[in-house]
Amino acid sequence: MMLRWGAAALLVAAWILLSWRAWRQAHARRRPVADPAGWLVIHASQSGQAQALAEQSATVLQAAGQRAQTLSLNQADAALLARATHALFIASTSGEGDAPDGAAHFVQRVMPETLALGGLRYALLALGDSSYKHFCGFGRQLDQWLMTQGARPLAERIEADRSAPTALQRWQRTLSELTGASPADWQPPAYTDWRLAVRRLLNPGSAGGPCYLIELRPLNTEALQWQAGDIAEIAPRSTPQADLQAPRDYSIASLPADGCVQLLVRQQRNARGEPGLGSGWLTERCPIDGKVALRLRSNPGFHLPPGDFPLVLIGNGTGLAGLRAWLKARAARGHGRNWLVFGERHADHDALLCDELQDWQRQGLLPELDLVYSRQGQGYVQDRLRQRAALLREWVGAGAVIALCGSLQGMARGVDQALEDILGAQGLQTLRADGRVRRDVY
Repeated sequence: MMLRWGAAALLVAAWILLSWRAWRQAHARRRPVADPAGWLVIHASQSGQAQALAEQSATVLQAAGQRAQTLSLNQADAALLARATHALFIASTSGEGDAPDGAAHFVQRVMPETLALGGLRYALLALGDSSYKHFCGFGRQLDQWLMTQGARPLAERIEADRSAPTALQRWQRTLSELTGASPADWQPPAYTDWRLAVRRLLNPGSAGGPCYLIELRPLNTEALQWQAGDIAEIAPRSTPQADLQAPRDYSIASLPADGCVQLLVRQQRNARGEPGLGSGWLTERCPIDGKVALRLRSNPGFHLPPGDFPLVLIGNGTGLAGLRAWLKARAARGHGRNWLVFGERHADHDALLCDELQDWQRQGLLPELDLVYSRQGQGYVQDRLRQRAALLREWVGAGAVIALCGSLQGMARGVDQALEDILGAQGLQTLRADGRVRRDVY
């Protein structure tokens, strides 16, 4: 066993060194170069929304005759910002004020530096959710950092609560004022009606909130266009006759070949014991065969990379939804080197879709399956990863991609720490830089 562990450790160490060198060389070749006469449009995205708004903003600039280059904040470095003269930043916030994955490398590598950005003028749109304590936390942090480095704002920072239309309209007016063009006519998200076909309770008797498999079928089959990792944006109603409310995002658990959007939804309750607006609409208030307003949204940061490689899937609770879509996509391609580490409360009540997972295992599509039940003294998924550290190193050394889906508080942070403990801080950073760690956390 010690020889096996030592060989795995050497394999990972060699991979870290070679991958880091290769990444640095490739990064140097593809590093963006700022056009002093043009605009940088930089997005820090978690679920694809900031990226979509950045692309729309760049289109507005280009329509006004301006040159515009769109890129992720992770692609920006000190040299790029020092050379730039005009920039737009669209920044999401993850969880309680954290940087999104689309900014993680920038935060670690660039923000600790002291830069001379006196020649940079910028505007910033911060995206957030006011139900969290640190609303727009990363957008505010980025804005303060830019000003500390000498960059000068072209306009006051705009903060959008759940992409509120009024805030986006202010951003459009800001773009109009900066370019001299007529205000852009950005239409609100185009929702289409889907039919609630199935609502099945998956965890009867659970000590946790009831979790449902929700199946939505399109009224028009042309709507069946998405890929594993994408988001279903649902605009709920308080009653079937009421107006649409602010949308909620859900990881899609199915593929277009299934003919429907499937979701895993845990019913949430407010302080008065009433079902939450979004989860209550899907799990209780919307009648079967009722119409649900849905918009499919691309989530590039959680798309399945191409190729046949080992895949380590880690999640808990309703996070199984996004991981299930990945497994379905892998099964359709005949790629069987898959390992799932999934956590819930108790095997007797919370074994979500366990029959399906075990079927995949019998078929050879899921050779490693770790089901971890915390209420049975088995710990959490991060504990199981530490117990199987040697195997994880072997898989990573063989080129594995790691996908994480589930709760940000507790699970995601605990898994991040476990991965760092097992692979080393530099090894984990290299994986992220190579796009071999994908996250859909909430």
